[in-house]
Amino acid sequence: MHIDLSSRTAIVSGSTAGIGLAIAQGLADAGAHVVVNGRTQARVDEALATIRQAVPQAKLTGVAADLGTAAGAAQLIAVMPEADILVNNLGIFEPKPFFEIPDEDWQRFFEVNVLSGVRLSRHYAQGMAQRGWGRIQFISSESGVQIPVEMVHYGMSKTAQLAVSRGLAETLAGTGVTVNAILPGPTRSEGVNEFIAKIAAGRGVPAEQVEREFIATERPTSLIKRLATVEEVASLSVYLAAEQASATTGAAVRVDGGVVRSIV
Repeated sequence: MHIDLSSRTAIVSGSTAGIGLAIAQGLADAGAHVVVNGRTQARVDEALATIRQAVPQAKLTGVAADLGTAAGAAQLIAVMPEADILVNNLGIFEPKPFFEIPDEDWQRFFEVNVLSGVRLSRHYAQGMAQRGWGRIQFISSESGVQIPVEMVHYGMSKTAQLAVSRGLAETLAGTGVTVNAILPGPTRSEGVNEFIAKIAAGRGVPAEQVEREFIATERPTSLIKRLATVEEVASLSVYLAAEQASATTGAAVRVDGGVVRSIV
């Protein structure tokens, strides 16, 4: 299958590292003009250089803006008022016992993980519908289906993304705009690497051992018995952005390594 996005403009929120960076690189490699986003110009510039090294012909624009705020969303929209593909990837996570999560954390997780995508989708989806083509994705998580006891607030935000994704798909029925959620499982992203490295350092053991133990004890239903790579998640995102995925909408598509024990 050849995916050609050379006539499309794509925005990937939170794309300076991890899954977001891999998606931005994958879309650029497929020919799209990709808008790379992060909170600081230094991080954006670093990501642009990384993508250009891997994809020398990449068409890129960098926008430094905190999309976890309404002002940040408005800043991005002012720079790039239209887009054909929107990947709502921006997200934060933090393990914390339920009884120690204050109101401020619940609000922050909802603002960053949910409202960032709501604000961008509210703007860009209208133009997509008027032009009769568009792709919107929410990078959710298997944690939105199987709420992790160690970070209930994160799971809540990922479930909310599933609801928004399906509701928006229903809203855009018949317009030529597809809306889908992607559910990665445990993935070797920058944040997860830091999380594992911190535990490994505290215990004085190799990071690889912590990773194996995490899968065995915290995600024992994994069928691949390892963390996924960011590239594996990005490949699904690039496909769902393609013309070839035009019949897939309103779906929650898993790239979770089989962690979710469901046949649908």
